[in-house]
Amino acid sequence: MATHQDKTSKSSEKEPKSRDQASFKPSGDMLTANLLAMLKGWSAYGYDLVQRLEEEGFGDYNKGTVYRTLRQMERTGLVSSMWDTSENGPARRMYELTRAGTLFLDNWIAILDTHKAMLERFSEFADAARVNPTESDENS
Repeated sequence: MATHQDKTSKSSEKEPKSRDQASFKPSGDMLTANLLAMLKGWSAYGYDLVQRLEEEGFGDYNKGTVYRTLRQMERTGLVSSMWDTSENGPARRMYELTRAGTLFLDNWIAILDTHKAMLERFSEFADAARVNPTESDENS
């Protein structure tokens, strides 16, 4: 499985988001889904995930919030972790997605796709109403 270090060159090529774009901080299931998406296909240290959240425009997270979320995700079986002692310095916890985490993420994406489709239809109706106002609107 690839690690964050393997993908560093790709993420460092991205332009950092502006501070205006970085004001949104997902929480709860949204934060969980973002962390799961970041872990899909590779494993990472909690610190790397905090950095990626910031790079992706989600603001400057308190590391404790992310670590608490990761530990909760591990307790519920969405991620697993192991201690990495391969580098110099203290052991660090490496996280990776579990089968349950993949299912949670897939369901989350399906729900978002459904909401996106509903919002697109609403937007089409709203645009049509602006272009073609009904007769009752014209008589008002």
